[in-house]
Amino acid sequence: MKQKKYIIQNNPFVVPTNDGKTIKEHFGIATDGNSQISIAHMVAPPGWSEPFQTPEFDEFTFIIKGKKQFIIEGETIVLETGQSIKIEKNTRVQYSNPFTETCEYIAICTPAFSINLVNRDSE
Repeated sequence: MKQKKYIIQNNPFVVPTNDGKTIKEHFGIATDGNSQISIAHMVAPPGWSEPFQTPEFDEFTFIIKGKKQFIIEGETIVLETGQSIKIEKNTRVQYSNPFTETCEYIAICTPAFSINLVNRDSE
């Protein structure tokens, strides 16, 4: 029998959060054990923010809807619908949505997102 060379993801892993953000990992460590890449669909409510962090992975972000703020090594950048960014590993960054509308985006991390590789500052 021929082995399938594709995977259709119909049941992403919903990451538990306590900050109002929805995270659905379609591929990655929690979903299929892949430590090389993670792909997640995120929805960040107005007013959401995370502590500063210095991840040990590259992170690519594509904004589907709304705006998202990044403070990267002291520089504030705002991305809007249709824009994308790559932030290289070992870069200090803070992600937030200080705006009045929800932000929906896709995040891709290489290697895959792992809480052990995020290196978040103390809150």
